[in-house]
Amino acid sequence: MEIVLVVVLVALLAAAVAWWRTDSARRRNTELADARADAQRWYERLGGQVMNLHGDAPAVRQALVDAGERYNAAGSQLEQARTVRQYQLARETALEGLAYVRAARLALGLDPGPDVPAPASAHGVGQLTRERAVDVQGQVFRAGPQPGRDTPYYYPGGRYGGRPVPAGWYSTPWWKTALGAGAGVLGGMLIANALFSPEFGDPGYQEGFSDIGGGDFGGGDVTGGDFGGGGDFGGGDFGGGGDFGGFGGGDW
Repeated sequence: MEIVLVVVLVALLAAAVAWWRTDSARRRNTELADARADAQRWYERLGGQVMNLHGDAPAVRQALVDAGERYNAAGSQLEQARTVRQYQLARETALEGLAYVRAARLALGLDPGPDVPAPASAHGVGQLTRERAVDVQGQVFRAGPQPGRDTPYYYPGGRYGGRPVPAGWYSTPWWKTALGAGAGVLGGMLIANALFSPEFGDPGYQEGFSDIGGGDFGGGDVTGGDFGGGGDFGGGDFGGGGDFGGFGGGDW
């Protein structure tokens, strides 16, 4: 009798383990399918916008170039994705592209269209609320909330050296290591420190400045790990994606 009871218990235990494994696999497959569908949805929406928008103004052209780069990157990520996290990264790249699309539509004088989720890297970085111009080592850098002849480069918000950089329009893409008129990382920090000096005092700006830090942004901390395509998009999962890898909060 005892042997029969042991056999029954072992059989029940084996059945429970088999059911748990089957249920876990089913949940993983469902999560993977949902992540794939979500990323694909935003990727296709981005593609439709990129294909149908055109404009000759520098700000429009540049925003569409950036959107097109994100579209190509998201497509490559989708082809390589095998995990939920990788599909989430492809989704983030597509959302970055849609942020540039919305900027292009605004520069064209069009309705930006339905709201889309903000890229994760843009959370908590704020937006520019007024125009500003600074001189850094003899070169003038401008930024503002609207596109213009002097500010054709849109940035949807992110982090530079781990510090928040607000969404807005800039005179040059100084946040890219390979660009920014050869400014490099150190020059980029000087530009950021000058552009986001507390002297501007925008409503909501001081809150952001406490995170940036007067000393760190203009001082010795110039090699932060988030800059230069780092973070998730530039790290081990894929090799492309956003400018900072980590795309908002209060206004600047």
